[in-house]
Formats: sequence, structure tokens, C-alpha cells
Amino acid sequence: GIHRLFNNLSLFQDSDVVIVCAGMDGALPSVVGGLVQAPVIAVPTSIGYGASFSGISALLTMLNSCSPGVTVVNIDNGFGAAVTAYKIINKIN
Repeated sequence: GIHRLFNNLSLFQDSDVVIVCAGMDGALPSVVGGLVQAPVIAVPTSIGYGASFSGISALLTMLNSCSPGVTVVNIDNGFGAAVTAYKIINKIN
């Protein structure tokens, strides 16, 4: 649940970039985006239960998010998210 996020919130708030992987309804990146100052890279996952449609549901939710500072990569593209985070961090430093 969301208590796991709140228990570790200081770790996220001190980060230059946050990568958030989420399946099912894909709402977690928007929540994190509202709690941190850093850019958030959202990764929809193909794993989920119910009507997740192999990640399509999470992807569409993330793309339609109104949370500023949230960027979305394709389904299960953790590598692409990591490369983007690396480039952002290198540009900052």
C-alpha cells in the first residue's frame, strides 16, 4: 500500500530523478509526482490483475496524468527510464 511510500518519502524527496514502475491502474507515478520536486519517469508494467490488458491500462492512465513533471516510457521499458534518468543526472552535474 501507499504506507510503503510514506515510510520512505525522504529518500524520494532527496533524489534528482525518481523512476516509478506501476501496473494495474498506473496511478502511483502521479502520487509520487505530487510529493517530490524531482522529475518522475513512469514505467507501466505488463504485470497486473483484473483488466490491465498487458500494461495498456497503466500506460494510458500515465499518459493522461495531469501531474506536472511526470514523463512516461513504454510498457516494461525500465532500461529506457534508467537511460533517461542517467542523462538528466549527468546534465545536472
